[in-house]
Amino acid sequence: MAKMGIALQLYTLRNETATDFAGTLRRVAEIGYEGVEFAGYGGLAPQELKALLAELNLKAVGSHVSLARLKDNLDEEIEMNLAIGNKYVICPYLVEADRQEPGLHATLEVFKEAAEKLAQHGIQFGYHNHAFELEEKVGDKLLFDHIFAELPADKAVVEMDVCWVTVGGQDPVAYIGKYAGRLPLLHLKDIRKDDEGKIQTVELGQGDVDLPAVIEAAGNAGTEWLVVEQDHCQNPPIESVTNSMGWLKQNYL
Repeated sequence: MAKMGIALQLYTLRNETATDFAGTLRRVAEIGYEGVEFAGYGGLAPQELKALLAELNLKAVGSHVSLARLKDNLDEEIEMNLAIGNKYVICPYLVEADRQEPGLHATLEVFKEAAEKLAQHGIQFGYHNHAFELEEKVGDKLLFDHIFAELPADKAVVEMDVCWVTVGGQDPVAYIGKYAGRLPLLHLKDIRKDDEGKIQTVELGQGDVDLPAVIEAAGNAGTEWLVVEQDHCQNPPIESVTNSMGWLKQNYL
């Protein structure tokens, strides 16, 4: 089994990147992350971001790009992601109107067109789930499975978020196996319920997700990168991503 890389989804540090984008990436590299997944580019031009990543020896492993930008600004996204050497452009979320008919059909057409155009430049399109894709259905299929059944397997990849698969009532290990070979990026995230029964995203190893089983399944499924993300942190976010890296060093790296 090939060793998977460890990256950070920068949405976790959205407040920090908003005030000091380059300094935050520098801190991420110092903590020990090998790669980053973008949720915006800090206002940098493509060549500026390329130079920053090279300086910090960080790899661009993915970019989260909204449905609107896929539809209206895809050429800009292609220019950026070619410059920074990123192979995966991921739609991270769909509002209700875009994931239920008649909007879902139009959404899937945007996805298919984006996947075709990205593929011409050696970039694969992907989709990142939340819980609703494992709860809502299209006919007799879960929305998650419907989306990926509609997209060409050679041009559209899965970015599975094991936290939200779990919240959606499914077994993440089973779902990882189901999409083996199509799952280059896996969001590694831990969750627990607070005293009021609400879901909290927590530092790795502090929640209820069977992370060792998830990591083993991902390795067997051909995953390239484990992407750490914590939607909301109980500690300062830099401290949280440092603690999650500490867990990985003890339990995987």
